[in-house]
Amino acid sequence: MPNHLASESSPYLLQHADNPVDWYPWGDEALALARERNKPILLSIGYAACHWCHVMAHESFEDEETAGLMNQWFINIKVDREERPDLDSIYMAAVTSMTGHGGWPMTVFLTPEGKPFFSGTYFPPQPRHGMPAFSQVLSGIAEAWQTRQDEVQRIANGVTGRLQSGLVASAPQMLDTGLLDQAERGLASSFDALWGGFGSAPKFPQPMVLEFLLRQHLRTGAAAALDMLTLTLRKMADGGMYDQLGGGFARYSTDSRWLVPHFEKMLYDNAQLARIYLRAGQVTGDRFFRRVTEETLDYVLREMRAEDGGFFSSQDADSEGEEGKFFVWTADEVRRLLGHDAGLFMRGYDVTDQGNWEGRNILHRARSVHDLALDLGMDEAEVERRLNHCRATLLRQRSHRVRPGLDDKVLASWNGLMLSALAEAGRVLGRADYLSAARASATVLRARMRTEDGRILRTWKAGSAAKYNGYLEDYACLAEGLLSLYEATFETEWYLWAVELAHFMLGHFKDPHQAGFYDTSDDHEQLIHRPRDVQDNAMPSGNAKAAMVLFRLGLYTGEGEFFRSAEDSVASVADLMVRYPAGFGEWLNVASFILDRPRELALVGPLESLAAMRAVVNENYRPELVVAGGQSGDDGEIPLLVGRSMQAGLPAAYLCERFSCREPLTDPAELRKYLARK
Repeated sequence: MPNHLASESSPYLLQHADNPVDWYPWGDEALALARERNKPILLSIGYAACHWCHVMAHESFEDEETAGLMNQWFINIKVDREERPDLDSIYMAAVTSMTGHGGWPMTVFLTPEGKPFFSGTYFPPQPRHGMPAFSQVLSGIAEAWQTRQDEVQRIANGVTGRLQSGLVASAPQMLDTGLLDQAERGLASSFDALWGGFGSAPKFPQPMVLEFLLRQHLRTGAAAALDMLTLTLRKMADGGMYDQLGGGFARYSTDSRWLVPHFEKMLYDNAQLARIYLRAGQVTGDRFFRRVTEETLDYVLREMRAEDGGFFSSQDADSEGEEGKFFVWTADEVRRLLGHDAGLFMRGYDVTDQGNWEGRNILHRARSVHDLALDLGMDEAEVERRLNHCRATLLRQRSHRVRPGLDDKVLASWNGLMLSALAEAGRVLGRADYLSAARASATVLRARMRTEDGRILRTWKAGSAAKYNGYLEDYACLAEGLLSLYEATFETEWYLWAVELAHFMLGHFKDPHQAGFYDTSDDHEQLIHRPRDVQDNAMPSGNAKAAMVLFRLGLYTGEGEFFRSAEDSVASVADLMVRYPAGFGEWLNVASFILDRPRELALVGPLESLAAMRAVVNENYRPELVVAGGQSGDDGEIPLLVGRSMQAGLPAAYLCERFSCREPLTDPAELRKYLARK
């Protein structure tokens, strides 16, 4: 019989709907039952693409005996961390405070009031590697609750108190470019000069940190930051973490040289990485980066897009019960499929009979086209053509394999990130299909996930209504995506929606007593405390992204509250940015924006007449610039256009910096000259 998860829309929760565990979703019913029966809560948090979540489910949650213990002693609640980042944040902080580390699956034992008193991550079915068996943990917790409940409550109150005290912000500091240089030096000290990236295995792509390095290069002109960026981008895209056949990046690499991925693909990673590769291509002129951008976005459009335009959350690491099975190859398979080109491909992509991972081969660029051509005495263009033919052949064959599972829920913030990537790539690369996909995404998000009073809902899945109050990250990431779409199209509706979202953030998420924002709105479900994460993880901090959007909108509107909220937020974490730059990349980007002489550009004239000037703007990546365009804005909808008009019948460009504007320009070559001056 299915349990209480059977009517949920989350693919992760539905994976557990037929467990013998009497799972409940988080909600009033389960919490009231725990209080009524005075039973502790066993809270299990994970996500659909989580490999070890699948392992623990198979070993324990599908086991009748283990499920019997869970049902006898606990009220069991299952949460999809992607749907409920508030619960994930609160209880992950508890796990790390109690154990010193975190991860998923997350296993937390709570009092009936929701206060944590014992926690861990994965527990095996039998004792191993110094870990107790899950059944031992269950019986120990049950015995403690039944015989020492007062002691358990004291522990829970202590943990909850520590979580609540962690909300105190540091004293604001004056922002100056010295903190940016200090942060760069901190990153350089942990940089892997051989393989790129930071630290040792496992390695995560850290797109926000890479964006900061790009901004540092543009601000200072120094080569060191650009060298760290380009080496990392090349090594990642040449490695096994990048899907050499179908495009797109896996979540992270388990080794230091980007060879062996944790094979799941997340929407947020691919959105952020597509954008940093795009920008690196603009700055360097290297078409390699453009190729990776397009392959990544083409993969998303091909495999992660809903019919009506939204984007799915993730693809699993596992297929047919094996991690990575969909993506790896044997040498015999490659020989059989590629025939006389097999030797060339195997040399280029490190395919051997012994394999490079568990007897099989993870494809990665082991040798460049240039080196292969030299070794074989061939023309480089011919080598590239034959390798591309080989890749297409293997991709077609791979399409007949059993695909990894797909988490097909649509999340507002993750879709906001992809909206940004598609809109910006469409503008810069002249890809009308990307702009069309971006418009469709914004349209479906507005239709499905915006309420009549302007609120954003967190998650939607085909066949179900959207649900859950949107979080700060949903508003901020979506607003940024809408601004990117506006800059790509000059369609006013997207700008106006972004402004609406910004005002909602200020009205419902801002802390009235100190700088910054809460992660949840002022009318959200009351939990054991109201979370406010400031550190970036795989996703940018909602606080940092809100600051970025508000400062950007301040340049468009001139609204002092937008500027003040952004600058105060950044100043409150200035010390943390310097001490822990790898965890505060998006904050460093906002600080760089504020300190790097931000500029506004208004392009005035019929849209079709602005093409030459827009092409000049798109020639390079200009992170300090915001752009508005269209007919004169005397209706006041876009303040940056108000009072501006064409000059002598010609489209005009108005460039402003530090509240001072130049004479209008009508010559694209003159605009190029002035944009280059900093």
